[in-house]
Amino acid sequence: MKANNYCSYYQANVNRPDAWFLVSILKSFENVAMDRTLDPKESLFEFFVPETNEDIFLYVMKYFEQEGIVTNLQKVPNRLINNHHV
Repeated sequence: MKANNYCSYYQANVNRPDAWFLVSILKSFENVAMDRTLDPKESLFEFFVPETNEDIFLYVMKYFEQEGIVTNLQKVPNRLINNHHV
């Protein structure tokens, strides 16, 4: 069986003033996910999550959703899979 070399991929809107807090928490949990701003105007972030970290990532993100820091969290197809020639 071939191993999956790609992370699970999520997108979410992040409350702009709280973005630094969210990013620091994800990094403090031993880099549970790699984040990037996908669309600064919409404060849309993308998260690359190793499969082994997906449970903790979802646990943390659920908290952020309850606090109103994160909205519209969605697992979507990893956009890098089709763009690996870039």
